[in-house]
Amino acid sequence: MKKVILSLGLMLSMALVGKMQAQPGVTPDPTNPNAADIVFETELIDYGTIEHNADGNREFKFKNTGKEPLIISNCTGSCGCTVPTWPKEPIKPGATSAIKVHYATDRIGAFEKTVTVTSNAKSATKVLKIKGNVKPDPTPAPGSVAPATTTPVAPATPK
Repeated sequence: MKKVILSLGLMLSMALVGKMQAQPGVTPDPTNPNAADIVFETELIDYGTIEHNADGNREFKFKNTGKEPLIISNCTGSCGCTVPTWPKEPIKPGATSAIKVHYATDRIGAFEKTVTVTSNAKSATKVLKIKGNVKPDPTPAPGSVAPATTTPVAPATPK
């Protein structure tokens, strides 16, 4: 009898934990014809070939084409070098806004990263992509002397 009660208690607690792990925020209703809908001008931003430590800020512009307010509950970059910023207030039907993305251009080489957008839109999750190539700093030609960066030293005072 103790095993039955213990088993039922374990199943109940597992069910509660599963319920609590649901995505926070507003969940979309796929059967709602008036639900918010998010349409991006582009789902890929190509930085092209850029200089080391260049401006890494870009924007994904979008429009709420649904009939209810759009609520973006989260945006996540695929790594710490990709940091998205999104509007926290609801986006009215027909209104436009943007998700800003900052890529850390201090990392040299080609990159392909993603930003995952979670909202109450008909498609609850949308994956946006950024890509590009960060050039290394130019190196001096062989045999040439790189400019020195010296700090002026005050002359020694006689004793």
